[in-house]
Amino acid sequence: MAEDFRVRELVLGIEGLALLRTAVDADDAFVEARLAEIRKFADGAGDAGLPGEGASVAELDAAAGYASWAARYDSLPSSFLEVEEPIVHRLLDEGPVGTALDAACGTGRTTVALTARGYRAIGVDQSPEMLAHARRKAPDAEFREGRLERLPVDDASVDLAISTLALTHLPDPGPGIAELARVVRPGGRVIVTDLHPFVIALQGQCLFVHGEDRLAFVRNHVHLPGRYIEAFTSAGLSVRACHEPVFNGRLAPGGYEEFIADAARAAWEGIPIVIVWEAVKL
Repeated sequence: MAEDFRVRELVLGIEGLALLRTAVDADDAFVEARLAEIRKFADGAGDAGLPGEGASVAELDAAAGYASWAARYDSLPSSFLEVEEPIVHRLLDEGPVGTALDAACGTGRTTVALTARGYRAIGVDQSPEMLAHARRKAPDAEFREGRLERLPVDDASVDLAISTLALTHLPDPGPGIAELARVVRPGGRVIVTDLHPFVIALQGQCLFVHGEDRLAFVRNHVHLPGRYIEAFTSAGLSVRACHEPVFNGRLAPGGYEEFIADAARAAWEGIPIVIVWEAVKL
């Protein structure tokens, strides 16, 4: 478990990334503002009021992390969801409507979208706390406790398998993709969304409030597009489309980036933050 870095270092990293990406084209005032903020935070003068100020950031495994995150997961706007959901919903609208699996369904946001479109939905997640929220939100769906790498679903039993923003927590996406392919009928679709590897490589982890005043994360792993394609192919899937929506300007409310909003928006402008794959089982 990593507990040896602080929010200050994350702030300084965003400031540095903003400078790296704009050094050639930015005006002098923008550069000077970034340098002034770097000096302030490097000296500790800017720490007061930062979320988790003075506290280490705890790494939690998926079970503990999502148990803690469940109560707050749906409460704050998210740029990741705002750019991902329109693409996913369009793909769901293309149908055909049938039986659908929402693997690693979390609090059921995608399960709700499935049932609203007439799919018979099955949601699977390893977190009882997340499933409790999902059952309340999507009462017409069936929910089962289980892991993405060992889905409690029969072979070739669903027309669509979807997993959203979950494979990044696996060190290797291959086993998860193989399971999605296993449960889909020939000719059925697999839809996978994930945090874009650019974001994970640059920023690393998504922080959330843990307990009263601590910050925590569940580790994200970098999976480059070539690794996804290799995993799809090995699982007998043919990639139909890949979408890479970019940052929309939304910073997490109450997060550390709001303290350095100009730098954060410059750091992420034009960067794809989510990757969406659509594949068909051969």
